[in-house]
Amino acid sequence: METIVPNTIRGAVTVADATGCPLCFMPLHKGDESFMSPKQFETFYWPTYRRVLMGMIEEGLVPYSFAEGRYGARLEVIKDLPRSSMLWSFEDIDMARAKKVLGDSACIAGNVPSSVLHTKTPQEVKEYCRKLIETCAPGGGYILTGAAGMNEGNPDNLRAMMAAVKEYGVYK
Repeated sequence: METIVPNTIRGAVTVADATGCPLCFMPLHKGDESFMSPKQFETFYWPTYRRVLMGMIEEGLVPYSFAEGRYGARLEVIKDLPRSSMLWSFEDIDMARAKKVLGDSACIAGNVPSSVLHTKTPQEVKEYCRKLIETCAPGGGYILTGAAGMNEGNPDNLRAMMAAVKEYGVYK
């Protein structure tokens, strides 16, 4: 893993330079709690991944890590990065806790489940989004997004999600 750290950073810088976009999306497929223990994460996963993130940050990039699966037990560990340098998007997490742990150090995003967007009514979606915004937006650093990609869904529910952002997601 140590061998690929510099190559990964160089590759991210090359793409950012070519696109003019410093935001670097990074899906984390196998870092969640169901794949490895906290000790394994802290020993094998986090040190190398942190070096990649720090290298990107030092190059002026903004890592955008999509934490697939459950990351609640990882929050205290992943907080160990410079303030305002990261965007963490979560699929399956207690967003109130994520805001409490990371809210003063990183931007967080997420957590409207695909199941909510697919099966609920527009009113239920809007209410779900309102609660997330009220929980995570105070003090800034929150982006309301879906918890994961969707192949199909109810367009009215996506419109309800956007309406919730317009109504409740305004920073003053």
